[in-house]
Amino acid sequence: MEHNLWTRERLHEFCETRLGGCKFIVVANREPYIHRHGPEGIECITPASGMATALHPVLAATGGTWIAHGGGDADRQTVDAHDRLQVPPENPQYTLRRVWLTGEQEQGFYYGLANEGLWPLCHITFNRPVFRPEDWDHYRRVNEIFADAVIEEAGDGAAIVFIQDYHFALLPRILKQRGHGKLIIAQFWHIPWPNKEVFRAFPWGEELLDGMLGNDLLGFHVRLHCQNFRDTVDRVIEARVNQDLSLITRGGADTLIRPFPISIDFAAHERDSQSPEVEAAMEKWRERLNLGGRKLGLGIERLDYTKGIPSRLQAIDYFLARHPEWRGKVLFVQIAAPSRSSLPSYQMEEAAVDALYEEINAKWGTPGTPAIILLKQHHGPGDMMALHRLCDVFLVNALHDGMNLVAKEFAASRCDERGVLLLSRFTGAWRELAEALSFNPFAISEIADALRTALEMDEAEQRRRMRRMREHIRFNNVYRWAGKILTTLLRFDLPEFDYESNDASALD
Repeated sequence: MEHNLWTRERLHEFCETRLGGCKFIVVANREPYIHRHGPEGIECITPASGMATALHPVLAATGGTWIAHGGGDADRQTVDAHDRLQVPPENPQYTLRRVWLTGEQEQGFYYGLANEGLWPLCHITFNRPVFRPEDWDHYRRVNEIFADAVIEEAGDGAAIVFIQDYHFALLPRILKQRGHGKLIIAQFWHIPWPNKEVFRAFPWGEELLDGMLGNDLLGFHVRLHCQNFRDTVDRVIEARVNQDLSLITRGGADTLIRPFPISIDFAAHERDSQSPEVEAAMEKWRERLNLGGRKLGLGIERLDYTKGIPSRLQAIDYFLARHPEWRGKVLFVQIAAPSRSSLPSYQMEEAAVDALYEEINAKWGTPGTPAIILLKQHHGPGDMMALHRLCDVFLVNALHDGMNLVAKEFAASRCDERGVLLLSRFTGAWRELAEALSFNPFAISEIADALRTALEMDEAEQRRRMRRMREHIRFNNVYRWAGKILTTLLRFDLPEFDYESNDASALD
């Protein structure tokens, strides 16, 4: 298997030899580097991003361009006259092109249509989407603004344009209409795709689907989401859907639909989790949590209603009520990083979490020995890895999630092959990590039963499960994800490009 392993170096070499003189352009709402004013001047911040990890070697090998919304308060001060800068700052290898939005555009496009409309539409959490005509107008306009930037960066030559996520559903069609026929356009949809009946609630469904069918290649995490998309197109818009080939034809042009399960940089995560910094962080957390021989249960996610934090807390309450022998012998830590806190649905979620936290500690905690510790703040990767290594049970009970990379990060951190992963069946990761203890995240008793099984699991069984999960993630890493997408893209007929050496053997 070793000779088949994709690494950062192999992906870089692949891009150098296969992409040749073809430009590579990434379009994402989030930028890989943000400039902000700090106490000592302008600071460059690198947000944690699995997507950036995967795409950095591709952009570095091609000298490509990442187009993103410039949201940092010092972003305008760090670009040139063409809104560009070279990144990474310490060793420039590719271009970051920033796009500027007004506050009104950002509110309507990002917080409105994308996160109050498409986000709840695509996640089965029973939160009602909000569809405002003015938000749709902003969404359309922002997609056009990004199209302007793509056309400018692509110039007259051949280019691969790789669009990220649900913020830019209209962009592929705009590029096809305004481009020069030398663009290969691909999009990866990082969140689930709903079934066809749910999608029909979206007021501008035909236009959104037509936009996405401007892609040459459209990727989702799992086959189910590919199937849902094909069924939606078949139901909503005029197109020819070939279910066997997973190919959709509209207006004489084809869109290939494929599953590409995203992953993490396993080797880097494994290495970093054993660093002296993480060892020091582990010692700090031991002192802070004062475990005193207690087992540690852990949950880490954004404070988002798709993540199922209230269900987890209810399951902990249910577990402690029915298993008094575990009271005082297990501590649960919930890290809930603030997210989209200006939106009412997120404010309601936070209030529900706060109320449950207080209620459960009042019931089952004692002075100086809480049942749950709730930390509503962002923590750096060193702290996350330290907690991954310290915990006995890691809980991922998302109500619906395209993949959930946190589950994979936990396994990558466990070089000791200890710890138990509890994983919701409604995550993409569940379809890959069969050795995790799985459950229905809407069934409180199932979560509690899985928790008891995890806490009582012997070391040999923990090692067997963890070893198999780690090997799967190591092989199916983020570089393999990017390599599979690029190999598929290179089969398209792009003018001025040499395909003689491009074949399926690239992934062997």
